Amino acid sequence: MSHAIQLLPVPYDHPDAVKLNDQVQLEYAVRYGGEGDLTFLDPAMFLPPRGLYLLAYDATGAPVASGGWRSQDANEEGYADGDAELKRMYVIPEARGLGLARRILAELERDARAAGRVRIVLETGDQQPEAIALYASAGYTATPKFGYYRFHDSSRCMAKPLHSPA
Repeated sequence: MSHAIQLLPVPYDHPDAVKLNDQVQLEYAVRYGGEGDLTFLDPAMFLPPRGLYLLAYDATGAPVASGGWRSQDANEEGYADGDAELKRMYVIPEARGLGLARRILAELERDARAAGRVRIVLETGDQQPEAIALYASAGYTATPKFGYYRFHDSSRCMAKPLHSPA
């Protein structure tokens, strides 16, 4: 099936992106209680060259996965100059296990590196062990906490340097 999957850049407020975002927010609410991720995200944050938002579409044209990155620089929330922050990495339950998150992750890393970002960072949580395992297998390591949830015990922050390919 994965050969039929297409990754396409879309605006963060595209109807298909909104649909998947609504689904991931419901999943966060189930896993953590509450309302989902309350981090403020503006669609403009994902506009190239300061970001990118991708959707994966299956052979029928249905959106099955999402992910994006946005530029961050040093601020009071603990980011560093040159950071690219991953946001809204999500694969619908029916499409899990196909390597879609890994494909999106690799493309987002490539794009952020090409845009001159020096480090890619993400925040996940202790109720998402499969996400933590994916990121660890892709070379991400624990980093001091940053972002909206930096004071939450369940928050897990990870980072990976974005070296230019040799």
